[in-house]
Amino acid sequence: MTQYNQLDQWIDSHFDEQVAFLQKLIQVPTDTPPGNNTPHAERAAELLDAMGLQTERHAVPADLVKAAGLQTITNLIVRRNYGPGKTIALNAHGDVVPPGEGWVHDPYGGEIEDGKIYGRAAAVSKCDFSTFAFAVRALESLGIPLHGNVELLFTYDEEFGGEVGPAWLLQNKLTKPDLMIAAGFSYQVVTAHNGCLQMEVTVHGKMAHAAIPASGIDALQGATKILTALYAQNTLYQQITSKVEGITHPYLNVGQIEGGTNTNVVPGRVTLKLDRRMIPEENPAEVEANIRQVIADAAAQTPGITVDVKRILLANALKPLPGNKPLVTALQKHASDVFGEPIPALGTPLYTDVRIFCEAGIPGVIYGAGPRTVLESHAKRADERLDLQDLRRATKVIARSLLDLLSQG
Repeated sequence: MTQYNQLDQWIDSHFDEQVAFLQKLIQVPTDTPPGNNTPHAERAAELLDAMGLQTERHAVPADLVKAAGLQTITNLIVRRNYGPGKTIALNAHGDVVPPGEGWVHDPYGGEIEDGKIYGRAAAVSKCDFSTFAFAVRALESLGIPLHGNVELLFTYDEEFGGEVGPAWLLQNKLTKPDLMIAAGFSYQVVTAHNGCLQMEVTVHGKMAHAAIPASGIDALQGATKILTALYAQNTLYQQITSKVEGITHPYLNVGQIEGGTNTNVVPGRVTLKLDRRMIPEENPAEVEANIRQVIADAAAQTPGITVDVKRILLANALKPLPGNKPLVTALQKHASDVFGEPIPALGTPLYTDVRIFCEAGIPGVIYGAGPRTVLESHAKRADERLDLQDLRRATKVIARSLLDLLSQG
């Protein structure tokens, strides 16, 4: 029997325990906003400690958390030291968007039906708390000499940009791995991803009684012109094509609109929040300048309104570092063997915390438990789900890959 077979058998024999661990993680909400995520970190740490994975709890100072728009964050680190060699970090995030409407299954139930586990973060990315933890346990069950170290990094602000998650850990020198793998899906090794610019646009007019609208300045009419101009950009973006397989073109989404005071009042203020996805070839500064100009030009069409534009988030695109080859090679090889089909290395239109590590010079890729597409996972939609066989097989892929990487010295 090969060591790979031994890893697979250990994971199979402990899979019920792994699923129960994931259920317990799903059952503690981490809606972000509002971002009160320390209770989940405490629960996760208790469960990890009980498995023999001693966990460090790193509470982020309250002023930094508040400045990031969140309530509480405690990041977790599990260090497994095997001897001299490279340190490989495995990073998953526990924060999620609120469940929203339309659920058939309890978003915090961790219910299992037809071989799938349901719940917010079942696929993105509490599942990879379990993928990574049980892969490490399987690796250690071999009882063989290894060269290097593994760090499990469980963080809680991916939805808000990672600045008080991975970035905070790196800035405070709490981690400095040589290579890293971040939570992802099972049917591709992701080596590049889009960047993301999020902005808040506040349109100011002048409130007035609806019976005498001429005495006011309608902020909503101004906002409508801005919206039309922004959406027109999406047509132009389709003419820009990325050379990265898996990434198509830039696009823009307005995800939130708020304003006005009552139906019989001319609205004096309207606020829009937009999300602009940037392909790796784009320059973020140029993208932001262009959007600001589009907004200014559209606002000028409505006399009397003023506009405030604030950047909420700037997440740079992930561009592959040459040093990621050992990760890509190991993951592609074992994923292809375990899943019985070729597993490509490509880009994704999402953005993730991996970029923070790569900006620090740490080569990283994205791989974990999940379906072929985000759409299949229902991530950020009702009834988010994960096929348990994908969880089982992805855990085997990570365990096998760690064996390769830590056996090489």
